[in-house]
Amino acid sequence: MKIKSLTIFTLFLFMLTAASAQDKWELRRNEDGITIYSRQSPDGKLVELRLLCQLDATPGELIKQLMDIDSYSSWVYSNKKSGIIKRVNDHDIIYFTEAHLPWPIQDRDLVVELNIEPTTSPNAQQIILVKSINGILPPKKHFIRIPYSVVTWRITPVPGNKINVDYTFSLDPGGSIPRWLINLTLTTGPYKSFVKLRELLKAERDKR
Repeated sequence: MKIKSLTIFTLFLFMLTAASAQDKWELRRNEDGITIYSRQSPDGKLVELRLLCQLDATPGELIKQLMDIDSYSSWVYSNKKSGIIKRVNDHDIIYFTEAHLPWPIQDRDLVVELNIEPTTSPNAQQIILVKSINGILPPKKHFIRIPYSVVTWRITPVPGNKINVDYTFSLDPGGSIPRWLINLTLTTGPYKSFVKLRELLKAERDKR
């Protein structure tokens, strides 16, 4: 009986330790004020990232840039084309995006819904959810449709007309991509995208 109880306890402890390891973010890059972490999803299928940075922008300025879907090719890494499918309202947009990726990875496309949650006050944290949806567009030739993607922007205003950004990203890229290749390029896209986003926001602010 004691052996059985010890076995159950050991199994429980192992499961608890494994779950804690899955929840832990691992630092992957810290450069130019942009910090990027990754972690292993419980099923091992998803790519999960977390990016932290501060931007010289207000929540409204960032939201304006994010709602400008046609401009994504100017700052989103590997994005070659994006367009609005349906504008549900001023805070909800359904759009598509196409990513042309380096060989040997096949190009991907994605349909998502961008939703801006209302805030209770100007200084409250702003949450923007960008989630993949199915059944909107038929598959496109030469593209693999990304089956699952969730991006969450948590935007917190700070003094000086700046914002702290906590950006999390969970993705099933679909198709077959070697794990070593994913790990090799894991931080490149998000890092370069946020560098360009920071430049665009600064340029817009300098115009005024």
